[in-house]
Amino acid sequence: MHALREARLRVEAASSEFKSLVENIPSGLPHPDGAQCIQNASRELTAARKSMGRAYDRLDVYLSQGIVPEDLPFSE
Repeated sequence: MHALREARLRVEAASSEFKSLVENIPSGLPHPDGAQCIQNASRELTAARKSMGRAYDRLDVYLSQGIVPEDLPFSE
């Protein structure tokens, strides 16, 4: 659940950054540096969404099959 929470926070932050950059283009045409900033923000948002997808997949495997991911500690 911790990984899922972190992934959601990352997506929210990346989405907010992307939205902020796009909304602050006064003419609708970004400055060349602005275009690079938008591309970087878009890449980060894509990576964050993929990370969240992996976290949901791991949670689904745990809930549906009871398999604990190998990288998590397991105590009996």
